[in-house]
Amino acid sequence: MAETTALQDAEAGGKPDRAVVRDALGVGVAVGLSGFAFGVTSAGSGLTLWQTCALSLLVFTGASQFALVGALAGGGSPFTAAAGAFFLGVRNAFYGLRLSQVLALPRAVRPFAAQWVIDETAAVALAQPTRRTARIGFWVTGLSLYVLWNLTTLLGALGAEAIGDTDAWGLDAAGPAVFLALLAPMLKTGTERAAAGLAVLLGLGLLPVLPAGVPVLLAALAAPAVLWADGRRRGREAGR
Repeated sequence: MAETTALQDAEAGGKPDRAVVRDALGVGVAVGLSGFAFGVTSAGSGLTLWQTCALSLLVFTGASQFALVGALAGGGSPFTAAAGAFFLGVRNAFYGLRLSQVLALPRAVRPFAAQWVIDETAAVALAQPTRRTARIGFWVTGLSLYVLWNLTTLLGALGAEAIGDTDAWGLDAAGPAVFLALLAPMLKTGTERAAAGLAVLLGLGLLPVLPAGVPVLLAALAAPAVLWADGRRRGREAGR
């Protein structure tokens, strides 16, 4: 509904288009270059060149891609690896719910735009003061990141043999590091930080005792656990 969105075309004080394009390109280039790390890591995990490139072309969500190849490299089954990647990618559906109101794109365009609903495009679009600049930020970020991510994925996969052991270079940590850098500023409340901290503890604590990919799935239990505890705390405070 147009009346429910905070961004209106007629809002005053909008950001200049050139500044939006500059910021969007900055995000697209900075994150897109980490596709090289994914290409190297994926090829080093045993995936073929075509499998690696297909993941970037079709999945196009870095955290899920790194989770998938990391679980496979650690000896996890394809099912647990795919499940872990899926649950990491579910957050994009929630971005889509918000962006559908903010961008208000024509119905015919939405299926194409859905491919680019990721952390970076959502962050840039939602930071804009008007619908026009939100659309510019979304499309410029999505296009630049998609092209560069897939190009560097290809280059990384082709160069994996020359680089050798990705662990020695630390490239296997590049994807998670980028994801954490994007996530950290979003943790603004105590509840959000508690959920993130518990998820880290669950993931790392269960890593030595469970098959690869399973700790990621169980770490998702941190959110409902923290929300339940927070609800009980609020209930006790209200009953005083």
